[in-house]
Amino acid sequence: MPGAGSVILRRGLILLVTFVIIVIVVAAIVEGTGYSKDIYEAMIREIVNGEVMALRRGGNITEAFIEQYKKNRTYQLMVEFELIDENGNEIPPYRRMWSLVYRSLLFNFTKTDKVGVANVVPTTAPADVASIIAAVLPRTIIVVTVGEAIAIVIALLIGPRVAYRHGSLADRFTVAYAAIITAVPLWWLAMIFIQVFSYNLGWFPRDLRGVATVLNEFWNNPLNNFVEILRYITMPITAFVIWSLGSWLYGLRAMLLRVIREDYVMAAKARGIPERLVTRRYVLRVSLAPVITSVILALAGSIGGMIITESVFNWPGMGTLYYAAIQEGDSMTLLALTIVYVGVYLVARFILEILYIIIDPRVRVR
Repeated sequence: MPGAGSVILRRGLILLVTFVIIVIVVAAIVEGTGYSKDIYEAMIREIVNGEVMALRRGGNITEAFIEQYKKNRTYQLMVEFELIDENGNEIPPYRRMWSLVYRSLLFNFTKTDKVGVANVVPTTAPADVASIIAAVLPRTIIVVTVGEAIAIVIALLIGPRVAYRHGSLADRFTVAYAAIITAVPLWWLAMIFIQVFSYNLGWFPRDLRGVATVLNEFWNNPLNNFVEILRYITMPITAFVIWSLGSWLYGLRAMLLRVIREDYVMAAKARGIPERLVTRRYVLRVSLAPVITSVILALAGSIGGMIITESVFNWPGMGTLYYAAIQEGDSMTLLALTIVYVGVYLVARFILEILYIIIDPRVRVR
């Protein structure tokens, strides 16, 4: 049987190669369709026009100087964006593709000039794409990922007890709750929360975009800002937990019901072993691998944010950034978000591979 270290190394290399292949495919699509070239040319025009307007406001500038400046600056930016080389020759798409792959693997996504994308931070355009993602990622984590984690913890505490009492009132209530709440769109629940708790009762802010300012100034007054952050995050977290808990409870219940009906569990009950020990030793332990798989992948998936729900709450996280990038046609930000999300997912898979080996050593021989 191979050692755990060699198995982990082999699985890690497979996931790393997978990540590189995905980056190459995405870069080939972006460059091969000519979409990125159109975006770069539009960015160059906007930059040059903005600088020309600033020059005109600065004093008496001749039109000849303006035209020469536009020509030189456009040439300089086209070289910078790798549309042409130093001699003015057009760089073919496949060379730009490999350059994009190299930059993406280093998480160097250049800058975006889209005002709508920069306003999610908020900052001024042009802004570094990696810095924008680094600013909004923690905001999604403290709402969507934390909300997912809370729902998981509640489900792990309640789910085994409900499954153990199959057919009871609690079990029927859980099934009914899961059926009703999963049929309700999360964005609709978010609008109800905003209407009731923000507009009608006035308990929470109506526009959650202001949390960005509070987070940026957190260390100026940590205690007051912490309380203010709680006011901003309570409503979206509560809505997400209520919505997510239904699917977690139902899924965990269905998963554990199969195990509870096994002969060794029935024998443990017949021997008079307390319910708590039966649940922990004979039910949860056997179900540990699929439960951990669901938990890790759900937490990794939550980092990508909820596009519609975050937009409804106007929460400045990853989902809102996705939506802004789609609206603005910002290919570089979309590419960066895709690569970050894929990277997070593959890291989660690698963690799962390690946990599988710890939980079940038989995985090493597969």
